[in-house]
Amino acid sequence: MSVSVVIPCYRSEKTLPVLAQRIVSVLQGMSVRHEVILVVDGSPDGTWGVAKSLARRLDAVRAVRLSRNYGQHNALIAGIREAKFDVIVTMDDDLQHPPEQIPLLLAALEGDRLDLVYGVPHREEHGFLRSFASRSVKAGMSCTLGVRHAQRISSFRAFRTCLRDGFEDLSGPHASVDVALSWGTSQVDSVTVHMNDREVGKSNYTLRLLMRHAVNMLLGYSTAPLRLASYVGFLTGIIGLLLGGMVIWRFARGDTTVAGFTTITSMIALFSSAQLMSIGVLGEYIGRIHGSGMGRPTYVVRERAGLSATVDVPSQPSIH
Repeated sequence: MSVSVVIPCYRSEKTLPVLAQRIVSVLQGMSVRHEVILVVDGSPDGTWGVAKSLARRLDAVRAVRLSRNYGQHNALIAGIREAKFDVIVTMDDDLQHPPEQIPLLLAALEGDRLDLVYGVPHREEHGFLRSFASRSVKAGMSCTLGVRHAQRISSFRAFRTCLRDGFEDLSGPHASVDVALSWGTSQVDSVTVHMNDREVGKSNYTLRLLMRHAVNMLLGYSTAPLRLASYVGFLTGIIGLLLGGMVIWRFARGDTTVAGFTTITSMIALFSSAQLMSIGVLGEYIGRIHGSGMGRPTYVVRERAGLSATVDVPSQPSIH
């Protein structure tokens, strides 16, 4: 087995030296061919300088610098496409995922039973609100996207490199690694691992970004909102028919003395609401189609550093 470890990096200049050294030590101890790919996602601090220095000092380390901040999943896609070896491990840059737990993920991939393994913590390492939001997003992925293993998803994962062939044409600014991986296999499991508390700085993956990622997944990989808009329109139509029947019945009985202003305004509000919701959802999809048609890249590689930095690299920045 040979292993590529992909790490999206953002504001991690203080943790990268320790993290890279620990990963290399663990993989050397396993006697497997390996590489560590540090994808610096437009970090505004000195993260690129640290990553570039590590790539020069450690033979196993390669560094990729994106032209701006594209987001965690886009940076992961960039690193996954750079990987050369049989198995890809992805992990965070903040030392919450201990490198010493990597052998547990790799052991689970031994044999042909599994293609993708997630490392899930013994205990939740985030606060209540963030954890609740995370669980809600995973439940939504399971229900609307058909990702059966969504409840076991984490950013600490190991999978066979051949799975990336299933999303080689993935493009555009809205990427989800977990949804893309679900296209290629159903042989998925999880192992329980130890995870550390964050020691340096604070998480860049805020509740707001988590919810934005959830919306991107829902609108980018599912037609559920379109179906929901249709259901709302159908339900509103049923309510309108019932209200209309009630008005006619009361008129036939002679109970109506004044034209039903309240009924009319209620029906107008209901139908307007349904129309606006449907138009909004359709507009979101049309906007995404328009964005894809413009050729917006998933990421742009600005610079590479490491052993293979001068091999098969085009003269212009790589755009995906």
